[in-house]
Amino acid sequence: MRFRHPDGSTVHLSYCTNVHPAETLEGVLAQLRDHCEPVRKRLGRDRLGIGLWLAKGAARSLINDPVQLRGLKGELERRGLEVVTLNGFPYEGFGAEEVKYRVYKPDWADPERLAHTTDLARLLASLLPDDVTEGSVSTLPLAWRTAFDDASARTAHAALTTLAERLDALEELTGKSIRIALEPEPGCTVETTADAIGPLTDVASARIGICVDTCHLATSFEDPATALGALAEAGVTIPKAQLSAALHAEHPHLPEVREALAAFAEPRFLHQTRTRTAAGLRGTDDLEEALAGEALPDGAPWRSHFHVPLHAPPAPPLTSTLPVLQDTLARLVGGPEPLTRHLEVETYTWQALPPELRPRSRGRLAEGIAAELTLARDLLVDLGLKELP
Repeated sequence: MRFRHPDGSTVHLSYCTNVHPAETLEGVLAQLRDHCEPVRKRLGRDRLGIGLWLAKGAARSLINDPVQLRGLKGELERRGLEVVTLNGFPYEGFGAEEVKYRVYKPDWADPERLAHTTDLARLLASLLPDDVTEGSVSTLPLAWRTAFDDASARTAHAALTTLAERLDALEELTGKSIRIALEPEPGCTVETTADAIGPLTDVASARIGICVDTCHLATSFEDPATALGALAEAGVTIPKAQLSAALHAEHPHLPEVREALAAFAEPRFLHQTRTRTAAGLRGTDDLEEALAGEALPDGAPWRSHFHVPLHAPPAPPLTSTLPVLQDTLARLVGGPEPLTRHLEVETYTWQALPPELRPRSRGRLAEGIAAELTLARDLLVDLGLKELP
């Protein structure tokens, strides 16, 4: 979906296909047929943006076979789909029964992360619509915080510098500008937007910046105005933003609140949980850990890294951080010029919701995703953007 900003530029809205994880090119093509096109039709649009997730295997197939790459681009066009952004955070295995810490491997100290991200940039340059010259790829925020020492940080910095050089060469060759966006996430080396400033200070800001994920921002209790202001002051760009909402518990000390939260503790993904104390931010790596005994102080609200559907917050006594999304979005695109032109709805946890809230069919999942995109569309229109055909 495309929108005209009051400054005349185009802002793109998509949804991320990591909600339909596929490891192979055949699986990706099935996604387009079984999920993405039905979402587009439910929205009644001729064109729908998707934030494509390409696992290592699928990406390698496309790099090694230009015929398959042309076939994928043709399939996107036939189904009324367009790609201006890729989700390069998960490497492979995102559809596994247990993902947890595996999603953070390989990290940016591993040469394979640089190789994979380079592949994604090359693929995106080929997949961009003919009338679009700029693409974005979101990626791991360097590494999970453990086992990442000073030597690892130096290696990661060198990898990002090399990547920026490769992106320069790619634009010179193709005329397409691909930008990389590190995505701060609780528990990672770069957990907050503030954590990103140091590692990106000496990296080419025109090529590598930050992906602002509004679920992660809210989980870490970051203030949108402060966060975005600090990035702007430091000259850190925002090639992409992910529109998502975290799980919020206002009174986690109450038994009924803990019971409601326990329904969201599930075995597939990590749900890092945070609270604010007088001594600063406190947290656990997973929701189940937070609920065990006194692992996390419960005298103030908790927020958990669980991407809940934008249009359907959980029932009381829980809620979502949708107001943080709204505040952040207004600051990102509500000003005289947009701070980013790539917006992606990323609710990948539909099948991790409590059983009674999970969609029971492809049709119901398509309805839910369409409802999320409609909410995002309405927010953009309210900010003065105009939807384009």
